[in-house]
Amino acid sequence: MTIYSRIRGTGSYLPERVVTNAELEALVDTSDQWIRERTGIAERHVVAEGEGCGDIATRAAEAALDAAGLTAADIDLLVLATSTPDQIFPSTACLVQQRLGMRGGAIAFDIAAACSGFIFALDTADRFIRTGGARRALVIGAETFSRILNWEDRGTCVIFGDGAGAVVLERSDRPGILSSHLHTDGRQEPLLNVPWGVSQGSEALLRDPLAGKVTMRGNEVFKVAVRTLGAVVEEVLQANDLEYGAIDWLVPHQANIRIMAATARKLGLPMERVVVTVDRHGNTSAASIPLALDVAVRDGRIRPGQLLLLEAFGAGFTWGATLVRY
Repeated sequence: MTIYSRIRGTGSYLPERVVTNAELEALVDTSDQWIRERTGIAERHVVAEGEGCGDIATRAAEAALDAAGLTAADIDLLVLATSTPDQIFPSTACLVQQRLGMRGGAIAFDIAAACSGFIFALDTADRFIRTGGARRALVIGAETFSRILNWEDRGTCVIFGDGAGAVVLERSDRPGILSSHLHTDGRQEPLLNVPWGVSQGSEALLRDPLAGKVTMRGNEVFKVAVRTLGAVVEEVLQANDLEYGAIDWLVPHQANIRIMAATARKLGLPMERVVVTVDRHGNTSAASIPLALDVAVRDGRIRPGQLLLLEAFGAGFTWGATLVRY
């Protein structure tokens, strides 16, 4: 019997505070029109003082467990994708495992692949389930990007937001996750990065207060993203012997409305079959796909049996796509 992993439940959480484009106009040289035309973003959520990645990840995980009709005791594996962990160690996944009340000895670890993190984490959990390493898994994407933004840089501070999304995967004999396609190219690191790491020491931060902040060469990132996402979409279709237009829903990383529109054109999909939340959430990095997925599941757009394509592009560069029978 062929073993698959299927999505049994989805969940998400957004911090209470909403930051509108109008508020950002008071911080940097920008405008609501400029932001909307270039990104599609109208507002984003920002964590409160004292609210961390583990906190919002836990809330999203609880929502996914509730939707699945399960408890934390039913979960064998927790994979958390984030670029903004609470601590150097233990991993944020370990902290969430404890907060959820998962049994001791269950597997929990973080994955760092920037905006592609959820796709990488989903594929990892799928492989655990397919090879018998776990029966049920929680896959979470959670970010507190507001903590690593330079709020004087209009090229980045207007783009990113905070949030968390999660899915429960379960072993099944019915097809669920059909294929995943992951890629990395470290040669592109200078185009999008946070140029500081703990091994450099705190002295580096003292010398340059912006060392721990996101830096991005936006136009160059945009060009590479459009090209690589187009290629990975082609890869998914060929691997699964699908024609253009076969996908019911595109659930993309919510980076930029223009990138999403370009991918939809590649698939032969109208924008009505693309799940878009970037206008309300901004770019929540590894959280954006599970957040968008949960929105579309809960409002009834995504229904059992439909074919979904999840795809993302992030710093590294990393990129990938997953084909899912929901």
